Amino acid sequence: MDNSNIKDIIILGGGTAGWMCAAALSRLIPDKAINIRLIESEAIGTVGVGEATIPHIVYFNRLLGLSEDDFVKHTHATFKLGIEFVDWGSLGERYIHPFGSYGADMEGIRFHHFWLRHKQLGSQTPLENYNLQILAAKAGKFQRPDMSVKNSPLNAISYAFQFDATLYAGFMRKFAEKNGVVRTEGKVTGVTQNPENGHVQTLTLENGQSYSADLFIDCSGFRALLIEQTLKTGYQDWSAYLPCNRAVARASQATGDPAPYTRATAKEAGWQWRIPLQSRIGNGHVYCSDFMSDEKALESLNADLDGEPVSEPNFLRFKTGIRNKSWNKNVISLGLAAGFLEPLESTSIHLIQTAIARLMTNFPDKTFAQANIDYYNSRTLLEYEQVRDFLITHYYVTNRDDSPFWNYCRTMDIPDTLKERLDLYKENARLYRHDNELFNEVSWFAVMQGQGLVPRSHHPIVNALPDTILDTRMSQMEKVMQSCLKHMPRHQDFIDQNCKAEL
Repeated sequence: MDNSNIKDIIILGGGTAGWMCAAALSRLIPDKAINIRLIESEAIGTVGVGEATIPHIVYFNRLLGLSEDDFVKHTHATFKLGIEFVDWGSLGERYIHPFGSYGADMEGIRFHHFWLRHKQLGSQTPLENYNLQILAAKAGKFQRPDMSVKNSPLNAISYAFQFDATLYAGFMRKFAEKNGVVRTEGKVTGVTQNPENGHVQTLTLENGQSYSADLFIDCSGFRALLIEQTLKTGYQDWSAYLPCNRAVARASQATGDPAPYTRATAKEAGWQWRIPLQSRIGNGHVYCSDFMSDEKALESLNADLDGEPVSEPNFLRFKTGIRNKSWNKNVISLGLAAGFLEPLESTSIHLIQTAIARLMTNFPDKTFAQANIDYYNSRTLLEYEQVRDFLITHYYVTNRDDSPFWNYCRTMDIPDTLKERLDLYKENARLYRHDNELFNEVSWFAVMQGQGLVPRSHHPIVNALPDTILDTRMSQMEKVMQSCLKHMPRHQDFIDQNCKAEL
């Protein structure tokens, strides 16, 4: 191996981020080419974020060569077709942000323009009737894509998972250790740096043992032991845009068959999640401490549990934002150490996944070329900003005026990037996907329409389609969705037949 090549990597911290990184690197780096060590302490708890995911995790699992059924069994997972939002636009309203497209684009123009025109002409058909994932979620059905059916929504079913984050980290650990990753138990008590360039050199554990590496990956959670406590990287605080800064989580008994979707219910000063697993239901109340006390937040959470609680409440404190540099010198931060965008759209695990992919694309040698680091950081910042804007939309685009929290959210200043996007949509429903960003036009439309943002008009070209032809096409698409829905099995039956966990 060339002397300038990385020979040793230390991942500091286990949990979801650490073991995902260890699993991926052990799979992607040629056997024995680089030594990978993960250091974690059982005395330091993990946050356990990411019990709900988005579809990109399917590709991560395939990259690792995992059996999906085996993965679902071991993590007590269920399948997820989208997120239901309750009381966000107005009290009493609900919608589902789905993982699949609505209808079909026509004449090179997005479907939503045709739906808006059809609605303008007097159609009463709900938007959800044109989306198979929404129909299946509400009916409690699920299946994987059926590629034997051509030109059908059945071969384009997009899905994710809802799982136990602790079991998932353990599953990734087993994979990584089998592939040669060495786990070291211990709490870091000292960090030494190169006096010339400030690079991290060694980590010393409480037992006195020291470990050195060329590249360090900081997965130490909110503590950010290397990227912040050691390198003093700094943090961009986005609390003005995303004011929730607390969460209390608690598991409850499963009640009936698990739904194939996550629910996010807006509350007085934040929102509550409900994530159904095979073994239990994950619940949490995300709130802003400026408008609600911890005691009241827990009281609200307990009042809305479907079943009896099976765990003690776990309180978390956080500040939404991102490190000034996700990669600083020879330290790359992942997961909560890199930044935090609240769990509203289940993006935590995705941001870990894309960071790993970005690391592999810009993998360094010992020279740590600044151009690679700068590119990595700029793309990471852009990704976080794009997700941030999407999350802000849920709070800002609302008619709620029933509490000080919602009055703040509805009237707060927003980033120029989001204002531009909202102004375009309000004028004529134009939506754009920039730089292959995470959330596409379908996602933006689902949230904007679901929360009551009505555009003045739509794409003018759709007016060229005769009314009768538009009626026929829309009716046909609706019938196709209903026909596909009839072919899908119940979510619980699919799990029972393919991937039931041993509880």
